[in-house]
Amino acid sequence: MTTMTEQLKVAADWIRDADGILITAGAGMGVDSGLPDFRGADGIWRAYPALRSAGIGFQDIANGEAFRDDPIRMWGFYGHRLNLYRRTVPHEGFDILRRWASTKEHGAFIFTSNVDGQFQKASFADDRILECHGTIHKLQCCRACTHETWSADDFNPEVNEEHCRLLSDLPRCPKCGDVARPNILMFNDGDWIETRAKRQRMRFEAWLLSVARLVVIELGAGRAIPTVRDMSKRHGPRVIRINTGEHEIDQSNGIGVNSSALDALQLLNESIG
Repeated sequence: MTTMTEQLKVAADWIRDADGILITAGAGMGVDSGLPDFRGADGIWRAYPALRSAGIGFQDIANGEAFRDDPIRMWGFYGHRLNLYRRTVPHEGFDILRRWASTKEHGAFIFTSNVDGQFQKASFADDRILECHGTIHKLQCCRACTHETWSADDFNPEVNEEHCRLLSDLPRCPKCGDVARPNILMFNDGDWIETRAKRQRMRFEAWLLSVARLVVIELGAGRAIPTVRDMSKRHGPRVIRINTGEHEIDQSNGIGVNSSALDALQLLNESIG
């Protein structure tokens, strides 16, 4: 059986050899910064007890249709998350990845399902990030009356956390005056404006064409929603999958490291020297 030390040695060799790094990241990437990942059936209820008492699960609250039905509760949830992400300081692992990228001819590109904006906050260039599920830091019209999105910087939600309700005024679409929502792909969501994500994908595809010796570092991506894992697999065989408990990977496509993102990145950094 391959030991973690042996796995990390192989991973370090791949990173040294690469001329470009594809960083694929799921919710587990933010756990070391103190962010919830909603793992398991009760994950969201641990973070939002008010939803437990109402019997509201993650697919109920992260739902495009629900924004039209109960925007005050929905913004109670997303407003709290927006405030949380604004307060959160990215952990040291982000800096380690950025330093590695700075040594590569083609740098790094981020593919993430996270909507928290932590990679931008950690000083990764915005034009090197593909947020496949959108971002909470942009707003859009609930009715999708326009294909444009706009910054959430001027929206400062005041939330009653005990009841998961928005106390301040609802944000509004500047074009039609209807309720605004985060530019996030939700469940049952036919109104998500993907203009920004499409532009990001075009830049990503162009970057991939420039890289000859790619290594993929996958961080905290689970099996429940496999978007990130599928992207990693597509760009193997040098995939370094880092995850706690869900690290298994076909040996023909890479290596799996059973660890938190931060611990593994720190160990790899020591190995690379």
